[in-house]
Amino acid sequence: MQLQSFVAGKWVSGEGDGVALRDATTGMVVANATADGLDTGAMLTHAREVGGPNLRRLTFHERAALIKALAKHLGEHKDELYQLSYATGATKGDSWIDIDGGISTLFVYASKGTRELPNSRVYVDGGLEALSKTGTFVGQHICVSLEGAAVHINAFNFPVWGMLEKLAPTLLAGVPAIVKPATQTSYLTERTFRIMVESGILPAGAIQLICGSVGDLFEHLTCQDVVSFTGSAATASKLRQHPVVMANSVRFTSETDSLNSSILGPDAGAGTPELDLFVREVAREMSVKAGQKCTAIRKAIVPAARIDDVTAALRAALGKIVVGDPRLENVRMGPVASLSQRREVLEQIGRLKREAEVLMGEGGKPALVGADADRGAFVSPTLLYCRDPSRATAIHSVEAFGPVCTLMPYATLEDAIALARRGGGSLVGSVFSADDAVAARLVLGLAPFHGRIVVVNRYCAKESTGHGSPLPHLVHGGPGRAGGGEEMGGIRGVMHYMQRTAVQGTPDVITAVTGRWVRGARELDPGSHPFRKPFGALAIGDTFNSAEREVTVADIERFAVLSGDTFYAHMDETQAARNPLFGGRVAHGYFLVSAAAGLFVDPPYGPVLANYGLDSLRFLKPVKPGDRIKVRLTCKEKSLRPSQGYGEVRWDTAITNQHGEAVANYDVLTMVSEKAVPDA
Repeated sequence: MQLQSFVAGKWVSGEGDGVALRDATTGMVVANATADGLDTGAMLTHAREVGGPNLRRLTFHERAALIKALAKHLGEHKDELYQLSYATGATKGDSWIDIDGGISTLFVYASKGTRELPNSRVYVDGGLEALSKTGTFVGQHICVSLEGAAVHINAFNFPVWGMLEKLAPTLLAGVPAIVKPATQTSYLTERTFRIMVESGILPAGAIQLICGSVGDLFEHLTCQDVVSFTGSAATASKLRQHPVVMANSVRFTSETDSLNSSILGPDAGAGTPELDLFVREVAREMSVKAGQKCTAIRKAIVPAARIDDVTAALRAALGKIVVGDPRLENVRMGPVASLSQRREVLEQIGRLKREAEVLMGEGGKPALVGADADRGAFVSPTLLYCRDPSRATAIHSVEAFGPVCTLMPYATLEDAIALARRGGGSLVGSVFSADDAVAARLVLGLAPFHGRIVVVNRYCAKESTGHGSPLPHLVHGGPGRAGGGEEMGGIRGVMHYMQRTAVQGTPDVITAVTGRWVRGARELDPGSHPFRKPFGALAIGDTFNSAEREVTVADIERFAVLSGDTFYAHMDETQAARNPLFGGRVAHGYFLVSAAAGLFVDPPYGPVLANYGLDSLRFLKPVKPGDRIKVRLTCKEKSLRPSQGYGEVRWDTAITNQHGEAVANYDVLTMVSEKAVPDA
């Protein structure tokens, strides 16, 4: 079977036979792949002229809905993906991480897009900046979709998750993608891609696929395009320095293989849960995906006094790992992805052995269950020990991308930190300690050189995702050798595919650009109380100005009885006079919020279904008995939830006193029905 690429809406075969892709266990040919002859310039044109406009017509919420539908659809077809995944050398557990993990990432981004992004096409970044004395000239950062294409170049070890974790934030940002998986496992990516295309969920031009080399794709990149790369540091450096990338300042974010460390705290003695958890995690990271993880533990850094305990425990744990055909239920570790990958791992082990002794394994030919060591790309779990890691170099620079880890001792926390930092930048580090002070010292020491740090102890172990699991909510990336880029990271990941622009002008201009009312912009007369208007009839800027209410001593004292808040500043004139901020009794801040609600709420049954919260509440000036307050309520932002029959409306709320001075500012959040309510 020859794999095809998906080009400008059509499945296309490359020229020639291409590369034979083999089952990592049996050596049998699974497929052939080539992208020779593809018109990559046409792919970029299609993405920019068809995919981009189709995606940008949709709001963030509409894109999130597509991503959710895509996740559900893939979930219905994952069984066939599991079967094909065995050919990559993955066990069922490995495939769960890759396939279900990728689908889960889509679900997370769909949820975040709906909850954390507006139902619009413009993202407002940060608050309004006052640029003039009277407020007629202001500034606001906004983010809009780039009008190019995202080129995703993925690694071989996660052919499904690697694609989906990049696609989710890209599509949510409104940018079409061209996916280029690593060739050796691209048959699994291609099948997943076909399922997505056949679903018809995504608009035309949103996604394209290259199975094979990128050819001259980079020659056609512009400043509106983005390259997101996962793989080796050497390849990342080469691509980053491509003349077109440099000349056009093409955005380039990379996540590259790094030397990741796990540190056992000095408090974790023999028999402690932390030592047991540490050993279990190191063994797991060596065996999951046969150690072919960019986040795998390569350096296990242990207090010198605990080396013997950890060595014995790791020997026992690794000795229980059954290696063989990943299709068998009792097999815990399959082969690496290919024979060429095995050769590379064994070569790197040879370099590490110059500075470290082998405690267990030798790479070579392990004892296998249901598999042939000559046909399959198997590598033994290999544990090394470096007695003097501070003087070594290879263990801090050479990565054997397989089931390989090096134990190394440390004397002090500073030594442990220094050893971890010798990797020159890592994707992840982990700490196993029940001493919070130790954990804090290690985290702060590791942070400048790591993109993510996970601390595990007996209290969180059951719910911890462990050392090697990147999560869509958090940044996946790291400095230096780790690539200097970011993937995922929640909404941060979406922003990689958007342009941040500073807009300066009047408040009315900012309101028109963002679709969000800002203070100083025009206040519209709604013609009736805005709470009488259904969601669709409300206009941004619709404003209600209340009557005044005098605040009295009786109000303050009744609120104190009702709430139980008898703080001296509200109840004792003498003591309150001593407070330099108040100089006498003042009203409760929460009384003011409650009184304001009484001033602006329209009591009869109407389209407003519920008040579900307040945001950004600030008390700006004390209110004393005898002061008079009033409220200005303005429709600030709207977000329709069509499947729920209502929309969410954010109201900019300002309480002022009789002098027109601001007393409190906040946003009121309401749910408003789509349907009008007839008058009773």
